[in-house]
Amino acid sequence: MASKPAKQTLLVPIDFSPYSKTALLKACELADCLKLSIVVLHVVHDPSQLPGYYVKMTKKKHLIRIEDVAKEMFEEFMAMILKDNPELNCLKKSKSILVTGLPVSRILEVAKRVNASMIVMGSQGRTGLEHIMLGSKAEQVVHLSPIPVTIVKI
Repeated sequence: MASKPAKQTLLVPIDFSPYSKTALLKACELADCLKLSIVVLHVVHDPSQLPGYYVKMTKKKHLIRIEDVAKEMFEEFMAMILKDNPELNCLKKSKSILVTGLPVSRILEVAKRVNASMIVMGSQGRTGLEHIMLGSKAEQVVHLSPIPVTIVKI
């Protein structure tokens, strides 16, 4: 008797930007059409182009761990999208993963770990000198990924 194939998964890396929101909504469309599940991923890092991105001070001026702030931001981001799009059943059933590290390598590692069939991610579409200096995480994922990658732009 043949074993039932594992349900295929879309991996959606997010950074809480409007670009990742658009990618997550598109991934939900794809997941519904293709009967796939979704894993939403956020990689905790302090990007050099945006230092202090996660910095948050409490009322008593205590610093909070970067992972704790990222987890809170992740939960708020997902709650906002669900509030604005209550019809997204695939998102209600989605799995969320929060990891620490360099975004490109961690996205690829998690894609392998969850046996993703595709990565769906947003892109800011930087061009010119800014693109040359900072590169593009989405572009790096496209070049390094052994599975298909769909880039969603606003």
